[in-house]
Amino acid sequence: MMTVEEFKNKYGIIGKSKEIRELVGIIMQVASSDISVLIYGESGTGKEVFAKAIHEYSSRSAKQFLSINCGAIPEGLLESELFGHKKGSFTGAFDNRKGYFEIADEGTLFLDEIGDMPLTTQVRLLRAIETNEFLKIGAETTTKVDVRIIAATNKDLQQEVEAKRFREDLYFRLKAVTLSIPPLRKRKSDIDELAHYFIANFCASGKIEIPLLTQDAIEYLKNYDWPGNVRELKNAVESAVALNKNGILDVQAFIPLITNPNGNSASRNLPIHLNRSPEELDRELMYRALFEIKKDIMELKDMIYQQRVVVDDPKNNNDNEEVLPLEQLEKEAIKNALDQTKGNKRNAAKMLKISERTLYRKIKEYEL
Repeated sequence: MMTVEEFKNKYGIIGKSKEIRELVGIIMQVASSDISVLIYGESGTGKEVFAKAIHEYSSRSAKQFLSINCGAIPEGLLESELFGHKKGSFTGAFDNRKGYFEIADEGTLFLDEIGDMPLTTQVRLLRAIETNEFLKIGAETTTKVDVRIIAATNKDLQQEVEAKRFREDLYFRLKAVTLSIPPLRKRKSDIDELAHYFIANFCASGKIEIPLLTQDAIEYLKNYDWPGNVRELKNAVESAVALNKNGILDVQAFIPLITNPNGNSASRNLPIHLNRSPEELDRELMYRALFEIKKDIMELKDMIYQQRVVVDDPKNNNDNEEVLPLEQLEKEAIKNALDQTKGNKRNAAKMLKISERTLYRKIKEYEL
């Protein structure tokens, strides 16, 4: 019997958190049966990784594992993709074509984003699951198959059922076993292991030397909420490695790649709405950058005001005050804050009432 750790290592499931270990335990229990599995998780949490692990640990592992994104295929083509069609059954059907159900016979079919499937297709899907047969578009006889179904969604299907956007009978048929993958922000203890894993894989594929990921950088990554989850972390880490020049991945390597780490800067990021044209997105990004620069300037002014150093002029009985240069004021304020917090940059930033990003940039600028 394989242990949880052996299972994780073999099937590429990365994480040491309690949540991941519990998920693996459930997968190991249900994989050997043909029961349907419904996987919940936000976009980027790695739902397909878990689906593949179920397939690979099952008796069907020698057969096909096919994945189809139900939300990425136009409604008019989805049924043809799932069930196939006969030549001449519709305009453009120049040949007979097998669908995913037929190709995945004796294997596993992974239906990703099942919550986006049109209601008309849901009816045919339910029948195919319950009877293990389906009718190709344009065919007169049914085709028998033996397929295990694993579905995944980032939507609450119970709410979709109540809103009449998802069939209740199909929902109950799919949710025989339900797995919920927690978002990365709720299992931050996995970030360290995931980051090292992505670095090693990226360097191996590119045949480059593995850079050192500093502890400060790890803490910086853990201080971010990762709205894009594991996928976003992977992209950030690979970008940092690709842009790295000195073999060390420190905080500075990730600051340009992570726009809203938690802390003082989290509440002041302007939202980027993804339903924008490229031109609108560019303009919105520019506005956000200008907003950040303005905020940084205001933070520095506040810091200087609160930490100003005044030198008395003995000739004028303290009537005249000599103000030190701005650069020196900043430098002294930062040094004092770092000394008082024993080098803890997060606490120093809070003491100075500036963001960690601003503090890191100033430390680098002043070579502190």
